[in-house]
Amino acid sequence: MVEDDIILVGTGHILEKSVREVEAVIEREKPDIVAVELCQSRYEALKGDIPDFSVKDAIAGGKPFLMLTHWLLAYVQRRMGSELGIEPGAEMLAAIKKAEELGCSIALIDRPIQITMQRFWKRMRFIEKLKMLFSIILAIANVGSFGGKTKDIDLNSLTDEDVVTKLIEELRKFSPGAATTLLDERDAYIAGSLLALKNEVTNGKKIVAVVGAGHVAGIKRLLEHPELIPPRAELCRVSESGRLSIKNIFGVGLGVVIAILVVAILFSGLSPDILVRALFWWFIINGSLSALGVLIARGHPFSALTAFAVAWLTSLNPFLAAGWFAGLAEAKLRKPSAEDVRKMMKVDSLRQLMRNKVFKIIFVAALANVGSMIGTFIGAYVVLHVVGLDINQIWAGLSGVI
Repeated sequence: MVEDDIILVGTGHILEKSVREVEAVIEREKPDIVAVELCQSRYEALKGDIPDFSVKDAIAGGKPFLMLTHWLLAYVQRRMGSELGIEPGAEMLAAIKKAEELGCSIALIDRPIQITMQRFWKRMRFIEKLKMLFSIILAIANVGSFGGKTKDIDLNSLTDEDVVTKLIEELRKFSPGAATTLLDERDAYIAGSLLALKNEVTNGKKIVAVVGAGHVAGIKRLLEHPELIPPRAELCRVSESGRLSIKNIFGVGLGVVIAILVVAILFSGLSPDILVRALFWWFIINGSLSALGVLIARGHPFSALTAFAVAWLTSLNPFLAAGWFAGLAEAKLRKPSAEDVRKMMKVDSLRQLMRNKVFKIIFVAALANVGSMIGTFIGAYVVLHVVGLDINQIWAGLSGVI
């Protein structure tokens, strides 16, 4: 597909035919620049250069769930690719190799994956995140049978415009926010990168851009109407400084409500025995469920003990998380290395993935947080019963305010 001197080649990331098509187009066109749908970190990962892994950065904020999702999606894609006898991203490596053979310049035109994943996670609603995680788990359970079903699938049609359009429509139904982040925003970023390259070169130099088939239509439209491309700073913004997100409002609000209830209980004239029982149940429920999450993730007993000890306190503070402490404890015991990160990118089975030290740390942190979150709601319900407050009256009062 040609737009002036920019040639777009739409590919399927796990299709052998895409590798052949990319090589053929570059060989035929002999462009001055070969642009690929990669950012610097993805390019380095494809080349086997794994960056340093920071445990603290990985388990900060909501990142355990984000990283779990990213790695599990990559695992599913890699397994599906192995069923078809090709590594995901092979067409990008083929484009780079062919460009090097012909002496073409190489340009990385995609938005940094870290930014994309953070914006992707922020844009998804809680229920969409749950649905997606269950879908990934289901895909992992069935990925082994994918190869046996390929005979019923016309692989040559997977990059056809009508098939791609249908897949994109399904993604938009599943999660409009995710579709915007993964498709629309990246279409705009890539189109902006291509226009910037076009403006940098002169004398009719030719650009071949290798992108996923799902991006072709959006990029083409934006190349024809560049005024629709948002500023680069807007597409790369990840912080919400100066703005209150629903998550932050809920977290702070829950902390304030719990704090008010604690103060009210302390000054309610209840006997010390009731107060001790309320604190005991809050501690036990929060700690037990958070520790259970660690054990489900097959974390070390000391990591489970850490989650058990801190969950009662972290659940009162929206800016702390039991998973942080459990993950750090797990990292202290597991001592992950760069080699573990490299191995995680090459695992062939779910069992190997679960045994990987880096994945284990993130899994422990994520499930410790899930357990603590569940424990907060159950614990609050039990504590209110212990101190004799009527849950139904409180809910009715809140409903009236809302």
